[in-house]
Parts: sequence; structure tokens; C-alpha cells
Amino acid sequence: MKTNLTRYQEELERLIKLSDQMYRDLDLAASEKRAQKGDEELGNMFFSSYQKWYSEAYEVIRQMLPSRLTEFEMLYRSNDKRKDINAQTYTIKDWLLGIRLSTDSEAALSFYNDATIVFMQFQMQCEILKSVKLRFENSLLDIHQLLRADLFDSELESARELLKNGFLRAAGAIAGVVAEKQLREACQNHIVSIGKKNPKVAAYNDALKEGGVIDIPQWRFIQRLGDLLNLCDQKKERDPTRDEVMELIDGVERLTKTLF
Repeated sequence: MKTNLTRYQEELERLIKLSDQMYRDLDLAASEKRAQKGDEELGNMFFSSYQKWYSEAYEVIRQMLPSRLTEFEMLYRSNDKRKDINAQTYTIKDWLLGIRLSTDSEAALSFYNDATIVFMQFQMQCEILKSVKLRFENSLLDIHQLLRADLFDSELESARELLKNGFLRAAGAIAGVVAEKQLREACQNHIVSIGKKNPKVAAYNDALKEGGVIDIPQWRFIQRLGDLLNLCDQKKERDPTRDEVMELIDGVERLTKTLF
């Protein structure tokens, strides 16, 4: 089974390969080669492929490099407060909509080369996308978190399957194991010491709150998960309900996505 990491890498490689092809096509459209060849088809690959490429690349950058997302987006679309279209405000979206900068009637030449502007903007977008790959290669992205997420997703999926078949306590117990692993790792990441020798959810939760890692609402949320786990782990006055075990599994999944 492919991991999230493998899927991210394959998707990124595919998008970069496509961007290189689009880049070469647009380069010809932006250069004198187009005029020399008289080939009106140059740039058409970019035109037909860009929207799909942008949507997919946008999502990759949103997840992997959110600090560059606004820059990536603004290279495509204009500022809503734009008063006129010139070399500074012209965008890729303008090009795709067929908007062209004004032309000198005597020289029959554009005051600004529209294709060249778009070429430079797309070049910057490509470099932003490629910088995501550099994060993988330089280990600036926490690969451990991606692999751990795969493992936790698999364990929680097993818990859901047990719940589906009526094994409520077993499903809750698996979710509890995932919760404890996540909380223990959060304590290690933030160098939070645990007083107890064999800590459980409550001990990790209290330590994270005292260490300033989580706030009161988060602490109460985790406390609720601990209460639900106790219903599954220990013989109480009553058994956990299906809804309570589902709440526990969903809560632990949220925990794995929000606490690091």
C-alpha cells in the first residue's frame, strides 16, 4: 500500500514534469522564435493545461508550503483593487482571458510584451512548486510525521472496522493507544516532563497544559477523550455506547491532525 509520502512525491514529480513542458511551450511563445516560425500554435499547450495544473499545484503548496501560497496565487490573478492594466498589474489570468496590453498603432508593437510577462510569472510559480521538492530532499519537512500519520490512520481504520462489527471496547482500546502515542510524542517534541512512571492520557494531558503547549479548551477536549477511553478500558457501571466509541475515534483522529 502506498504511503502518504509516496503519493505526495509522485504527485509532485508529475506536476513538475508538466510544468517543465508548459514552460518550454510558453518560452517559445514569449520569444522571437514564434515570430520567425509564424507558428500560432506556440503557447497553446500552456493555455490548455494551465488551469488544471494551477488547481493541483495550489493544493500541494497549500498543504506543504503554505507560507508561499499567497505569492503563488497573486502571480495568477490580479489584485481586486487594480485600477488599470499595465506591465506591473498584468497577470496570467489576463493572458488566459485573452486580454492584451495596448499597442502602438504606428509601430504595431505592444508597449509591453504580454507573453514575456506571463512567462516570468509562470517561471516564478514553477520555482515555488519546485521548492516544495527541496523541502523533501533537504528533510526540512518532517517525514516522520507523514509516516506516523499513515500508521495512525491505519490503526484508527481498524478501530472503525471493529466498531462496525460491534466490538466496542476493542475499538475504543485501539483508539486509546493511538491517543497515548500522540500525546507522548507531543510531550517529547516540546520537552515536557511527565511525573508518572507509566503515564496515561490524563497525565500527558495535564503535563501539556502545565507546560503551556495546549490551552484550556484543548485540555478539556483531551480530558473528554480520556473519560471515553476509561469506559472502554475498565469495567464500569455501564458499557460504552456506539456513539461514545465513535466520538472517541473521531476525537483521536482530530488529535493526530492538530497536536504535534
